[in-house]
Amino acid sequence: MPDAVLLCYCTCPDDASARRIAETLVSERLAACVSQLSGIRSTYRWEGAVHSDAEVLLLIKTTDSRLAALERRLLQLHPYEVPELIAVPVVQGHEAYLDWVRRQSHD
Repeated sequence: MPDAVLLCYCTCPDDASARRIAETLVSERLAACVSQLSGIRSTYRWEGAVHSDAEVLLLIKTTDSRLAALERRLLQLHPYEVPELIAVPVVQGHEAYLDWVRRQSHD
């Protein structure tokens, strides 16, 4: 059975940190592709207060077998104390694209 493809969500405080994380994950083959979506606003509770901040959302395409290494590297690179990393399995998709993700994120 082929390695499961995952779509991971991660928010960053600004374009510079998002770009640095994206480029590192792809160059180290921890992800096949990272899309950056600027202009989002996140509202959340942190240290007892409600905050609402502009953020950049990363959509990280990787595989199940690379997730643990991706998480370790993300925690090293990310400026947040507790960065968001949510991995969602890709149930269906264009098989040629999913194969490409598997090849590009292979160690």
